[in-house]
Amino acid sequence: MSEPTLLPPSKVTSHHKTVAVFPGSFDPVTFGHIDLIERSAVVFDEVIVAVASNQEKTPLFTVDERIDMIEGIFSHNSQVKVETFEGLLINYLVKRECHVIIRGLRAVSDFEYEFQMALMNRKLAPGIETFFMASSALYTYVSSRIVKELASLGGDVSDLVHPLVEKEIKTKYPSR
Repeated sequence: MSEPTLLPPSKVTSHHKTVAVFPGSFDPVTFGHIDLIERSAVVFDEVIVAVASNQEKTPLFTVDERIDMIEGIFSHNSQVKVETFEGLLINYLVKRECHVIIRGLRAVSDFEYEFQMALMNRKLAPGIETFFMASSALYTYVSSRIVKELASLGGDVSDLVHPLVEKEIKTKYPSR
């Protein structure tokens, strides 16, 4: 096996803009998602949070509500853009000319599914790479599903979601 070829310094400083896509339903966006988006923005020049519009699911929040919440949370960060997509993620990436997918891993159990998806995506579009990011230990147990379930039962979700999201959750579950 040969050693990797290092780029000369002039090539390192004049690189092209690297755009990564972090796809998901974000129903609702949690502190776990926010952590991954912020950390991705340190690694990549731009991060597109791609909100999935899945007609088969009945979400708590509309696509527009989810986009508004994420844009509100990241209004201070020009590196983070929020868009929506339907259908195959790979088709969206090809259309946007993006080559990087970000996926978060909370536990080892997430890896098998995500690995299979990454391999299928690579088969469909060989030029697209998947970057796996381990969740912060603080958020390994946090999921949108758990947040919705806890909120629907009147539980406190303030340490799981941004205050803007908590406010919107209260409009969906007024008895909280």
